[in-house]
Amino acid sequence: MEQKVSPSKSALQYGALFGVLMVLEFVIVYVMDFDPITNPEIGIIINLFNYLLFPVSIILIGCQNFKKNLNSGFISFGECLKVGVTICFLAGLIYGIFSATFNMYFPEFVEEILRKTRQVMLKQNPNLTSEQIEMALSISKKFMSPALLIPVTIAMFSFIGLIYSLIIGAFVKNENPHIA
Repeated sequence: MEQKVSPSKSALQYGALFGVLMVLEFVIVYVMDFDPITNPEIGIIINLFNYLLFPVSIILIGCQNFKKNLNSGFISFGECLKVGVTICFLAGLIYGIFSATFNMYFPEFVEEILRKTRQVMLKQNPNLTSEQIEMALSISKKFMSPALLIPVTIAMFSFIGLIYSLIIGAFVKNENPHIA
């Protein structure tokens, strides 16, 4: 009887890699003083990496690793989903905890982001009232608190992992004909 291999063996290492890559990207952007709020091109590049390139490539590599190295060349659609969602869940957990910790230790960073956001909002829509701006900034500040930041980040990346895993799973699945 064949022993069943858990998809988490592949997913955990790649999820940690994905999370660490996002943390490193954040640190590099912070240290190099690139500003994605006032420089939209930087924000587009960061978003492309975090929400497209990293998740797609790492989920694909994680599924291929499970299929070729851990499961004798087979991976079911469900196992692809497990690998992808676990990778992104773990990455979201790591990045959410890092972001919340960073915001707690550097509260001036949050205030600077809110100040720059205010400037961009006024520049893009000068007709906004001060009440509208304050309401938008208060909502943004709430989402930067650890109580919301961590679960929202985890949920967002898990959803991204689900979507990409559905697509990737359709291409890489190879059902084992010996398992009913």
